[in-house]
Amino acid sequence: MLRLAYLALTNTFALIRLLPMSDRDKDVEILALRHQLAVLQRKAGKPAFTPNDRTLLAALLHTSPPRGYGSSTS
Repeated sequence: MLRLAYLALTNTFALIRLLPMSDRDKDVEILALRHQLAVLQRKAGKPAFTPNDRTLLAALLHTSPPRGYGSSTS
């Protein structure tokens, strides 16, 4: 429970920090974070998710808008 509270708090602060940023700045930060993640995955290997991690990821993906062929921007 403490872990979930910590994740919620850190994600809230991250969202507050991203609000005043332009789309270009957000895209640059996303690219930098993806690169850092790729480097860490090469060093550490594939992470082992706990059941709580899987539940949180499933909930986040379930609430996100659909992506891919079915989504349209017009």
